[in-house]
Amino acid sequence: MNAQKGFTLIELMIVVAIIGILAAIAIPAYQDYTKRSHVTEGLNLAGGAKAAVAEFSSSQGTYPLDNGAAGLAAANQIKGNAVDSVTVASGVITIAYNAKVEAGKTLILSPTTSAGGVTWKCKADASAGVNQKYLPSNCRTGSN
Repeated sequence: MNAQKGFTLIELMIVVAIIGILAAIAIPAYQDYTKRSHVTEGLNLAGGAKAAVAEFSSSQGTYPLDNGAAGLAAANQIKGNAVDSVTVASGVITIAYNAKVEAGKTLILSPTTSAGGVTWKCKADASAGVNQKYLPSNCRTGSN
């Protein structure tokens, strides 16, 4: 007697269903992860602006009025894969994101001068800011 070998149709359907369930859980989590990494890209691009604002503040005793005063390229010239611009206005740095994060949404870095230099506080305002779930933990409401 020859016994049949292989998987039955029901076994294959169960495997496909399990893979579908795992994909349904993993894809949204991955999308959030990629958006968080794009937000981090903006913070990295703003690193040069933070240094320029801190240096200007240290030497001039005030904050630069715009990108040019800080010695930076024009706001729309500082861009990346998910970042449209990095703007300095009176020392405050605004990072504008494109659709890879949320089109038109921003993250704001505000300086505070202290005895040791400049400290930064990031925030995303409720109306135009990046969704809280995409922000690094030190930028989320209640943690800074």
